[in-house]
Amino acid sequence: MSKRKRKSRGKKKRQEAEATPAEPTAGLPQDEVSESKPVMPEAAPEPVGAAETVAPEAASAEPAAADLAPLNEEAEPSRRGFFRKVFLVLGGLAVLEYVWVLIDFLRPRSLAEGQAGIVIAGPVERFEPGTVTAFQTGKFYLSRLEDGGFLALSRECTHLGCTVPWVDDEGRFVCPCHSSEYDAKGEVVSPPAPRPLDLYAIRIENGVVKVDTGDQQKRTYFEDAQVTLP
Repeated sequence: MSKRKRKSRGKKKRQEAEATPAEPTAGLPQDEVSESKPVMPEAAPEPVGAAETVAPEAASAEPAAADLAPLNEEAEPSRRGFFRKVFLVLGGLAVLEYVWVLIDFLRPRSLAEGQAGIVIAGPVERFEPGTVTAFQTGKFYLSRLEDGGFLALSRECTHLGCTVPWVDDEGRFVCPCHSSEYDAKGEVVSPPAPRPLDLYAIRIENGVVKVDTGDQQKRTYFEDAQVTLP
């Protein structure tokens, strides 16, 4: 083969070799292959400020939830304390009302306008000997003694003016305030009452017993002249 042909063939092979891309890793050592690999761009690091901005929000949410627990614990005792105070106030009002009613019942009462005057008790036969009859009008007791005579007794205790009820089973008046006791004649049988019950004037007209509640008579002892006979 002539030199000219060999040169043209070699030139042609060089051109083909230049036209065909060669494998970058073919025939190269391993370290050169790793170095020849394309380098991927590294991801940009996350800004420090972003993490810092989120962290305070999460931190603020946690204390808020933690703060609710003490508030709920404090609210429960406060509610119980409130209801306890309400019950105490209502109970105190109920006790005061009861005491007021009791005092109002026991305190001495003055005769209302129109009550002072003559009260017609009824016919003599209506009242058995040895009995005591209470009259709301005029605030007195009509006591008929065993001998048939009448006494109109005030129902105010001579100690402090409390209302004195007649206890039929015991046959005497018993003051609920300080336990003074009186018999059917109004005489003191147990102190501290200092004197007998006051009297009202009585007159009997046509067999009818009438009591003058406008004529109240104080006395220091009992005597037969105080009894009105039919």
